[in-house]
Amino acid sequence: MRLSKRYEPSHMEADLMQQWAEQGIYHFHEGEPVYSVDTPPPTVSGYLHLGHCYSYSHTDISIRYHRMRGKNIFYPMGYDDNGLPTERLVEKRTGLTASKIGREGFIVECLQASEEAEQEYEALWKRLGLSVDWRYSYRTIGELARRTSQWSFVDLYRKGLVYRKQAPTIWCPECQTAIAQAELDSVERETVYWQLAFRVGDDGTLLIATTRPELLPACVAVFVHPDDARYQHLVGQTATVPIFGQTVLILADRAANPEQGTGAVMCCTFGDTDDVQWWYTHELPLIEAIGRDGKMTDAASELTGLPVVEARRRVVEMLEAAGLLIGNVPSQQIVRVHERCDTPVEYVVAAQWFVNVLEHKAALLDAGEAIEWYPVQMKNRYREWVENLSWDWCISRQRYFGVPFPVWYCDGCGAVAVADEKHLPIDPSTHSPDTLCKACGGTKFTPERDVMDTWATSSMTPQIAGQMLGEGSLYQQAFPFALRPQSHEIIRTWAFYTIVKSYHHFGALPWRAVAISGWGLAPEGTGKISKSKGGGPIAPMALIEQYSADAVRYWAASTALGKDSVISIDKVQLGAKLVNKLWNVARFSEPFLEGYQVTDEIPQLSTADRWILARLQRLIDEVTRCFEGYEHAAAKSAIETFFWRDLADNYLEMVKQRLYESDGEGARFALYHVLLTLVKLLAPILPYVTDAIYQALFAMHNGAVSVHIAAWPAVDTRLTDESLDQFGDVLIEVASAVRRFKSDRQLSLTTELEQLHIWAADGSAMKLWHDAIADLKSVTRARNVCIVQERLTSEIIFESSSIQVRISTH
Repeated sequence: MRLSKRYEPSHMEADLMQQWAEQGIYHFHEGEPVYSVDTPPPTVSGYLHLGHCYSYSHTDISIRYHRMRGKNIFYPMGYDDNGLPTERLVEKRTGLTASKIGREGFIVECLQASEEAEQEYEALWKRLGLSVDWRYSYRTIGELARRTSQWSFVDLYRKGLVYRKQAPTIWCPECQTAIAQAELDSVERETVYWQLAFRVGDDGTLLIATTRPELLPACVAVFVHPDDARYQHLVGQTATVPIFGQTVLILADRAANPEQGTGAVMCCTFGDTDDVQWWYTHELPLIEAIGRDGKMTDAASELTGLPVVEARRRVVEMLEAAGLLIGNVPSQQIVRVHERCDTPVEYVVAAQWFVNVLEHKAALLDAGEAIEWYPVQMKNRYREWVENLSWDWCISRQRYFGVPFPVWYCDGCGAVAVADEKHLPIDPSTHSPDTLCKACGGTKFTPERDVMDTWATSSMTPQIAGQMLGEGSLYQQAFPFALRPQSHEIIRTWAFYTIVKSYHHFGALPWRAVAISGWGLAPEGTGKISKSKGGGPIAPMALIEQYSADAVRYWAASTALGKDSVISIDKVQLGAKLVNKLWNVARFSEPFLEGYQVTDEIPQLSTADRWILARLQRLIDEVTRCFEGYEHAAAKSAIETFFWRDLADNYLEMVKQRLYESDGEGARFALYHVLLTLVKLLAPILPYVTDAIYQALFAMHNGAVSVHIAAWPAVDTRLTDESLDQFGDVLIEVASAVRRFKSDRQLSLTTELEQLHIWAADGSAMKLWHDAIADLKSVTRARNVCIVQERLTSEIIFESSSIQVRISTH
């Protein structure tokens, strides 16, 4: 195969993609050493966007490097297609809800939507060049995933690590479901602190400031700080709630903040987590004034049925009319919202299933310390999250499309019946227990209608992808996984929950290392792009078609792990420029490498040959260390500098004349090894163009049919030479000075010069200079090059501490 005159990525990438699939280039094969990847299964909630291309490229770059290092790569791909995100996608796209078409019909719609989305996802991943072994794809709604997720629940239940409790629960009124602490986001909004008058005694008044006057009907106590001298005399007395009239105790608690509002705070069931904690600690009564639909309940009297915002406005009017509204202060407030829909959450009492994590915080912190984090500072996010946990993990959801709990409740005594493992996966709504109730011997059961939170299943991805409950030895080879790649915002969910499950089930770490990528940000600076909100203004496939997958990966590789990156068309264009330049360099080299007999013997080399090969050895060492540390951006930068400055701009210009002459054996040797090595070093980042060049120029000598299964370059100590490496910088200074000279005089770079005089301060390098004369003539187009021993005194075009350069044009 010969290289075409122009690199046409749309055709080349399609051909190579098909070839990789047919040849099984990325297939996992049993054997050591295994490098297993716990690939993030994208949530099926909308269209994939460039932010996904950004983070998944980071993963693929590292995986390709380790494959070339001889690792046996297990790189599966999953789809997180059960749970609330997929339900909301269906509701948004079709306008259908379970209440309209029934539970079974809605599940059918969810399955169809997820299948269609996954086909689109796979097409993009393949075109982007992800080196996934597609034989190991899975869905979190698939049979093996459901079986594994239900096995996890059963195992936790038998170990006493999961429990069901009627308790205050974080609730999303929009999604109509309980959610976990990790699914909360914080947003800042404008609000008002309303100052209300509570009556104390016969004629006393206690001012309380609140942003949620609609919770007055649920007020069950007033709290002050025990050291707040303003209110110490009131502790133990009662206050009358304005408008609604209930009498509540005034209590002391150190959680009350004397600096906030008036220093006295009403406790309502429930406005926030402080209310929940006070309710538990002080055994307060329960008044539920806000329902699961986000509207006021019968406990709110005449406010019944009003949405929360409308009820707030109505209460303010009532307080003002009664003369109980003393004042208001505009303020900024941090509000906790559901990350899926940005709806402010409420706290309602409901029976939910929880996984015990609070009693295991110390062990979970130790697990985080034992894992390698890239970049290392991301470990701090994990640690801070675990240290600040205040709730056990709520895993039940009042939705429809998800993994069912394998649970029934005895109609006679209410006891829990859990399915036998041999029957998993099971839907308790269509199957009954195969035994009597162990508590009372009853035969009638009510199935659990809630489904598991999607994280309860995706926290088992090592076991799902590794087929722990399947046949064969794959799981034994893969677990613990080598790498968990993921983005930073789900450290508190996916990373944490996976560590929790691995600790509870196996007492082991799920993976050895975690690589945390940042977000791809919208070019207009509006923040993170979201699948559920349309995927951003630039479609990934359109950008790939316009510039190439390699160019898009180049942009992604330009930013280090853990850092966000604005989508930059300029960088994509720079990537396309690099791809084309690499192709052109390969085309230039092709006729000189045809018929080249590869040998391990080093021929006679010029100074320039020895320099470029010495510089290459340093590059191999630097890039290898970068990739070992998951520093792809630093690796790319080093390779680019070498390619543009050392090879394309200087070395090739130095050796052109020798290559065209019969005595260019040293130049051909250097060119072969430099280009082959560059193609290999760039292969993890630019998989398409590098493999096209490799197959055309090197595969017949190098052994492997694809660069992606070829051996990673190793430093050849015979070619290392620090002094030559440094001497090359001086050669580049001379070449750059001559280019500037020509440019300043508006001369073509191919313009011949009569004579070039060079004085070098290092007299011991005189032989190197003389050996470099032929290459200096080639790069400068000078007819004569004279290396002088005396300092130059006139017509100097360039001068540094090490050299002087003078040019004679006639």
